[in-house]
Amino acid sequence: MAYLGKTIEKEMHFGAKARIFKFAQEMRKNPTESEYVLWKNLKKFRAEGYIFRRQHPIDIFIADFYCHKLRLVIEVDGEIHNNEQSLEHDEGRTGELEKLGIKTIRFTNEQVLKNM
Repeated sequence: MAYLGKTIEKEMHFGAKARIFKFAQEMRKNPTESEYVLWKNLKKFRAEGYIFRRQHPIDIFIADFYCHKLRLVIEVDGEIHNNEQSLEHDEGRTGELEKLGIKTIRFTNEQVLKNM
């Protein structure tokens, strides 16, 4: 659970367990170059009320970036996602997030770094 003041923000985590939060916290410490670049750009939307969170726990998943107001996950995929097994896993994950009412969009590292 994330605590904002005295309010417990459960709804934006969709029941994520403590181990997912711990893993997400560790992942935040070592972003990829493309995650760092995208994060700098997404922070600009805060002034408009669109708060993105990085390495955000959702159910059994960790989203690279999540905006609860938009119910939007943004994933930045490296080359590890270019094999059949990873593509199937990503499709399944996207489907599970859709069941929660969350849309997922994906970009490659190259797209983020060369075509922001």
